[in-house]
Amino acid sequence: MTTVDVPVRRWFGLRPVRRRRRPRALVAAAITILALWAAVAVAAPLLAPFDPLVQAGPYYTPPSPPHWLGTDQLGRDVLSRILYGARLSLPLAVVIVALALAIGGGLGLLAGYVGRWVDESLMRLTDLVFAFPPIILAMVVSAAFGPSARNAVLALVLVSWPTYARVVRGAVLSIRGSDFVAASRMLGVGPWLALRRDVVPNSVGPAVVLASLQLGEAVLMLASLSFLGLGPRPPAPEWGAMIAGGANDLSKWWVSITPGVAILTAVLAFNLLGDAVRDWLDPRR
Repeated sequence: MTTVDVPVRRWFGLRPVRRRRRPRALVAAAITILALWAAVAVAAPLLAPFDPLVQAGPYYTPPSPPHWLGTDQLGRDVLSRILYGARLSLPLAVVIVALALAIGGGLGLLAGYVGRWVDESLMRLTDLVFAFPPIILAMVVSAAFGPSARNAVLALVLVSWPTYARVVRGAVLSIRGSDFVAASRMLGVGPWLALRRDVVPNSVGPAVVLASLQLGEAVLMLASLSFLGLGPRPPAPEWGAMIAGGANDLSKWWVSITPGVAILTAVLAFNLLGDAVRDWLDPRR
């Protein structure tokens, strides 16, 4: 840089280009929110003032002591149901993402590493799943098997695994032709040992980033199925079902607004944490 460049940069307000990173305060806030929800899920029986499944007061009581978030259309305490709902919505979202990652990641590894007709068959299967909108396909599967928590998880795993398969397959294809993999094979390492020792550790990064970003979407999709009556069966305190219960009478705003805020905070925290994981694992940063 010459001596003329510095004054010119100062006159025009130019600064060296720097890579943007996720503000640490947002990451800390996301981790704090998720830690609080995890603590709520564990300690819900101790924190809930009433039984979430039985009538605890008059119907549609506005927020006031002792019902701090009011009661719903059946007189059940809304706060207690939200606290117990964390024990259902958040663990199921983690299970959905874990199963989709295991299934899609395994099939993506197989397709990218073996290639040939295995790759072609698996990728045509993923194209078939991608041909349908995820929420529509999840509704069809859940309705076919009947509304329940298990069937909702099954439906969401079915529509989620192709994304992981595509991502992992692309990572494997880029690593399979690398020099270190070729050198390992030339030294006599078998194909499956090379897959386990060289390919898998270098291809899980994108899948982990995707999984962290998909946790919030899993919470939202599960709530959507429950809102439509295709999730956990009543009277299970699931957040989406609670919103559906309050949608019939919007003048009783506390019945639907408070579980909606719970979903908002959880999804926002998961998304911020996923962005932070992407920043940490991005080699260009």
